Amino acid sequence: MSTLRLIRTETVLSIRDKIGPLWGVGFPLVLLVILGNVPSLREPQEVNGGIATFDLYVPVLILFNLAMLALIAVPTVLAGYRQAGVLRRLQTTPVGPARVLTAQLVANLLTAVVATVVFLATARFAFGVGLPGAVPGFVVAWLLVAAAMLGIGLLITALATGQPQASAIGTVLYFPLMFCAGLWVPITQMPPLLRDISHATPLGAGMQAFQDAYAGDFPAAQPLLILTGYAVVSAAAAVRWFRWS
Repeated sequence: MSTLRLIRTETVLSIRDKIGPLWGVGFPLVLLVILGNVPSLREPQEVNGGIATFDLYVPVLILFNLAMLALIAVPTVLAGYRQAGVLRRLQTTPVGPARVLTAQLVANLLTAVVATVVFLATARFAFGVGLPGAVPGFVVAWLLVAAAMLGIGLLITALATGQPQASAIGTVLYFPLMFCAGLWVPITQMPPLLRDISHATPLGAGMQAFQDAYAGDFPAAQPLLILTGYAVVSAAAAVRWFRWS
């Protein structure tokens, strides 16, 4: 089975099983609409430099989208394949671990692209939230965040023995990573030490890069290098420790 055919198969299965569309598109979009209809979040706040809290949460919710897809959808699918014996059957074919993981990566990346476009369009046309001032910088940052988070998701599925373990690992990682992205407390309002720790995580670095892009600047080198490191190391480790059963 060629890599392209494997990617096509995984994409169709993702849509049919509704895992990717539900977690990667539907849930974050519903959350966006709910928050967008809270009047107090739409008002400019002095503590935010005159920016509405909802506007600050749009990039956070984009990271929420990617985290849901990478830490929930990807581990659930691949761990389910292993548990059902699908991966063991693939072991008897010329398909190697790199192709299997690449197919999952690309299939979920396509879902993430659709989700982000829908997300930005809804925020812009339904709630009047401006698009990033530096679109090329935002695209670069988004791609690196997606690669880093999906790489971590693939590493979880490579190490987990079944769906329960994969779901547990993904959930344990999800909440602290989203905290570091500023979901509960904006990064700018964190104590200096906690802010530095957050910037060293994939979602914290992603938020830093997104903020630069929304401000009209190309993201700084530091968060981009951090994201690149997470993407490369996690993807290499996923291939290295991939198990068929």
